[in-house]
Amino acid sequence: MTQHSRGRTGLALLALAAGGFAIGTSEFVTMGLLPEVAAGVHIDIPTAGHVVSAYAAGVVVGAPLLAALGAKLPRKHLLLWLMAAFAAAHVASALASSYPALMVARFASGLPHGAYFGIASLVAASLVPLHRRTWAVAMVLTGLTVANIVGVPLTTKLGQDLGWQWPYAAVGVIALLTVLAVWRWVPFTAATGEESVRAELRALHRPQVWLALGIGTVGFGGMFATYAYISPTMTELAGMSSAAIPLVLAVYGIGMTVGTQLSGRVARRGIMRGIVITLGLIAVMLVVFGFAAHQPALAVVMVFLLGVLPSILVPMLQTRLMDVAHEGQSLAAALNHSSLNIANALGAWLGSVVLAAGLGYEWPSRVGAGLAVLGVGLALVSAVTQRRETRRAVAAEAPELVAPVAGG
Repeated sequence: MTQHSRGRTGLALLALAAGGFAIGTSEFVTMGLLPEVAAGVHIDIPTAGHVVSAYAAGVVVGAPLLAALGAKLPRKHLLLWLMAAFAAAHVASALASSYPALMVARFASGLPHGAYFGIASLVAASLVPLHRRTWAVAMVLTGLTVANIVGVPLTTKLGQDLGWQWPYAAVGVIALLTVLAVWRWVPFTAATGEESVRAELRALHRPQVWLALGIGTVGFGGMFATYAYISPTMTELAGMSSAAIPLVLAVYGIGMTVGTQLSGRVARRGIMRGIVITLGLIAVMLVVFGFAAHQPALAVVMVFLLGVLPSILVPMLQTRLMDVAHEGQSLAAALNHSSLNIANALGAWLGSVVLAAGLGYEWPSRVGAGLAVLGVGLALVSAVTQRRETRRAVAAEAPELVAPVAGG
């Protein structure tokens, strides 16, 4: 690859990551502005929490739907349409003056999320040599992690000072800038003619696709069981003040960025091996989390690791789905983000169950550890199943390679 082509690839990845930055900022900023949003549309704070759920529901619905419907479009054109729709939905969010209007706008804002990340990951992987695919996917996801360090704190401050609508307007502007960057820097690739809704849906007939999605759902459910209650965990167990929580969240965002950068290196030793080992480390970290969180310094270290380890996993899962989906790559890659949002809901719900039962804030992470162990189990099943499938395929094509040797 020449210096010029490396530069073009870098700009293309930057453009794709800008969309991730916009999406990451939008996804998390509402959580920090719930009181302002509640006051703005005349509802209570628990009801305002449904605004967050509306966005997540949009991700779950939109990821498979838009990826399948856009299967025949050139990927660059689909990215442009998705990010333009994302910008429009954020203008609608900023202009919403009632709770129902805001709910509809936030649902619409979530629709392009999964499809954008799925298609952007495929485009990024196509720009680099085979052995650097996971690194390229990680570069796209870096936009999301950096959003947690920079975008979310800045737009939260903007919303506190000027009004809750302004962060949504700001995200809309970033989305429009992303449209321009993608149009200018991402290379055009014509559709091959093989893409279709039917071809994309055929990916769902593959057990390995469902196993990969299951790994993401239960593996990340463990992380979200802990992260959903990170603020009260830090104040109740570590004894921190509420003023320290934004700094704790920034540490989490830094951890996410570090983990995303490490993912490509881990993947070089084997995708499935990396997935199994990382899930095992997540399980251990979550077991330790509840004990360490009683000490402020250790609690911050654990929050950093909570950001690092799951972020190593995401690009590898995305690459794994691209490998096993065959002709349905767009749909499978988008579904990865649906599974992560289902994990968000599952983890938060399981955490609420143990808290409602009267157990302390040490327990959501322990429930999360159980989910991570289940993820390890699914990953092992996936690896063993794939090995058997490979042996059958070899036996069918070249039986002499697997036939027992006579004599000797």
